[in-house]
Amino acid sequence: MSSTIKASAGLEFQINNETALSIDANQNVSVNSLNIAGQAVSGYAGFKNRIINGDMKIDQRNAGAAQILTNGAPVYTVDRWIAACYGGNGIGQQISDDAGGNRYRITGGSEITVAAFYQRIESKNSYDLAGSTATLSVDLANSLLTTVTWAAYYANSTDTWSSATQIATGTFTVNSTVTNYSAQISIPSAATTGLQIEFVIGAQTSGTFTVGSVQLEKGDTATSFDYRPYGTELNLCQRYYWQQIQASLQFPTIATGTVMTSTTFRMNIQYRQTMRTAPSITISSSGTVDVSVGATASAINVITAAYSTPESSLTDCSLTVASTVGQAGVALLAQPNSFIRFSAEL
Repeated sequence: MSSTIKASAGLEFQINNETALSIDANQNVSVNSLNIAGQAVSGYAGFKNRIINGDMKIDQRNAGAAQILTNGAPVYTVDRWIAACYGGNGIGQQISDDAGGNRYRITGGSEITVAAFYQRIESKNSYDLAGSTATLSVDLANSLLTTVTWAAYYANSTDTWSSATQIATGTFTVNSTVTNYSAQISIPSAATTGLQIEFVIGAQTSGTFTVGSVQLEKGDTATSFDYRPYGTELNLCQRYYWQQIQASLQFPTIATGTVMTSTTFRMNIQYRQTMRTAPSITISSSGTVDVSVGATASAINVITAAYSTPESSLTDCSLTVASTVGQAGVALLAQPNSFIRFSAEL
C-alpha cells in the first residue's frame, strides 16, 4: 500500500491511487468509500446520529418495566424520549427486537385520541444542521393504524421549549411489520436553538405502536443506523438524567458529609457525568433515604442544593433526628426501591 499527499486547489489523500479524503479550496472535507484488497471501506467512523438513545437501549427510569402514560401528562420514558397520550391512558414500555436490541412500544387504550413520542436535541448537538438538509430515518410498525405523522421543530429560545416553530411535517404509511422509513428535512438557518423530532399517531384505541432505530443525520441520504457502545450511549444519556436506586438491601452510599446544625446534614455529591446544567434533585418518600451519624440513623425529609454546578452539588438535608454539629456521616439509600434522581432534561 502506498500513500501520497498532494496539493491542488486544496489537499488530497490517496490510498492505492484512490482518493480517500480531499479538502477543497473552501476547506470542505470529502471522505470517500474505497475498495482495499477487495473490501469496501467506508470513510465514516460513526457519531453521525444527533438523536441520543435512538435504539431505546437505555432505560434508567423504568429498567424495562411497563409505565402508565397518563392522559394529558407527557413523561420521560426510555432515556431522552418523551411519550404522551391524550383522551385516555396508554402503556409505554421498552421491548426487545428480533436481533436482541430494543425498541419502544405504546399499547393503546379505548379512549386514546392522540399519542406522541418525541425527543428534544440540545442546541450544542444540532446547531451545525442549520441551513442544511438533514435526513430522518426510523423503524415503525402499528398493528391498528396505517399513518404515522412526523414533525420537526426548533426552539424559539435556545434549549427552552415553552414555544417552538415547526420546520416540516409529513406522514409515513405503516403496517404491522417493522419497516424503516426516511424523509429529508430542510433545516432553516434560524434553527440553531435546538431541535425536536416527534412521531404522532391518532386514535390508538387498541393494538400497539412500535418505534426504533431513530436517526437524524446531516445530508440528504439515509445511511445505516449509528450503533454506539452501551457505555457510550449511557454517558450521553447521563448528561441529562441519572439516578441511584436500591435494587436490594445493600444500602448503597450517596455521599459522605458533615452535620452543620443539629438538624442539617451537608454532603458533596459528584455527578457521574458533567450534566447539561445544574440539575434538579429529588429523593424517594420520607424514611427511605437515611443519614447515618455514628450509631444514629436519621431519615431525610427534605433535600436542597446549597450550591450546584453541572459537575457536582453541595447539598443540604433536613434531619428528623437531632445530631451533634461537626460529626461526620454518610447518606445512603435505606429501603428497597429508594432513590435519588438528578435531572437536567430539556
